[in-house]
Amino acid sequence: MADSLEDKSVGIVLAPRGSEEVEFTEPKSAVEDAGGSVDVLGIETGEVETVNGDLDPAGSYEIEKSFDEVTVEDYDGLVVPGGTVGADTLRGDDTAVEFVQDFFETEKPLAVICHGPWTLVEADVVDGRELTSYHSLETDIRNAGGNWVDEEVVVDEGLVTSRNPDDLEAFCDKVVEEIEEGEHEDRQTDDV
Repeated sequence: MADSLEDKSVGIVLAPRGSEEVEFTEPKSAVEDAGGSVDVLGIETGEVETVNGDLDPAGSYEIEKSFDEVTVEDYDGLVVPGGTVGADTLRGDDTAVEFVQDFFETEKPLAVICHGPWTLVEADVVDGRELTSYHSLETDIRNAGGNWVDEEVVVDEGLVTSRNPDDLEAFCDKVVEEIEEGEHEDRQTDDV
């Protein structure tokens, strides 16, 4: 597995503030440990602060590229961490939502954890999909047409979702596996 993602490029999204640190750092490390390269993406470039448990300050990280500077074609996979404030900020930003929606339509692996599926709901891509999230998003996902299940990791045609930081080991394993597999041609939105 050390080089299973050699020549693969992955974008990992950070919000301007409030992304859950381990949901960013662990998938990033998993991709890099598997030989992939990672770009940290966000609404705008610059330093951002992450959190632990939504409330406690964690680390400071650099957003290397804004959504306006890249295209979905630049990446073989995309990861969207959670964090209540971070996920809420991302779902309220048109460029973030459009990037996630466009990425979903490429049929490339898209991995989202915890509160991150709020962005999927806002991007209108959960209808007919089976996914999981932090338990408080269950109603949002069901109202958007998704089939919410309570499992540590769910994969639906390359869409990888997990509930919370306790699921990170399974989530990271599936992130690497799905990016290694590549595009999932059966994944389409109802309006595509």
